[in-house]
Amino acid sequence: MTKPDKPLPIAVLISGGGTTLRNLIERIAAGQLDASIGLVISSSDKAGGLRFAAESGIPAQVICPGAYDSEAAFSAAIFQACRDARVQLAVMGGFLKRLLVPPDFVNRVTNIHPALIPAFCGHGFFGARVHQSVLDYGAKVSGCTVHFADNEYDHGPIILQRVVPVHDDDDARSLAARVFDAECEAYPQALQWIAEGRVHVVGRRVRILK
Repeated sequence: MTKPDKPLPIAVLISGGGTTLRNLIERIAAGQLDASIGLVISSSDKAGGLRFAAESGIPAQVICPGAYDSEAAFSAAIFQACRDARVQLAVMGGFLKRLLVPPDFVNRVTNIHPALIPAFCGHGFFGARVHQSVLDYGAKVSGCTVHFADNEYDHGPIILQRVVPVHDDDDARSLAARVFDAECEAYPQALQWIAEGRVHVVGRRVRILK
């Protein structure tokens, strides 16, 4: 990515309740994230997160995959909306659709996954399924991963990971809550590094410049 503008212009992509969007709006308002949300894109007109955009006066578009005849056409519509909004980064926040990332957005799309990639990730691993899989496996730690998105599920270069313990009395809901608390810290931190121009990608390695 070229040297980022200040504040970093971003689009936030959602599919559901928008809790990640709400967290980013709050962090920006508190002066903890040097970014500006220029557009919210939802893959569903029923996404609860659209109300957070409306309440904050952020332009929003609904781009439903069912309106397109292919994944490529759907992805092209998403990224054209990002170009039209002149954002420098597309931030997936609970966006549950795979996108085909065009050349001009390579390493300009971020995602957060509620587990420690490469464990408990990939197609079908989202929401409570992730946390229940962690519990069923008997893992002692879980966490979250912020990464650049590529054309595979939960696969691109890792920017930041945070670890949380798995307690003996956890169920999927309690573990999810602990992981989400970590997400609320990790995602703004990773985006702030990008906003500061400190994130450098070499192959699959992401280096955070001092």
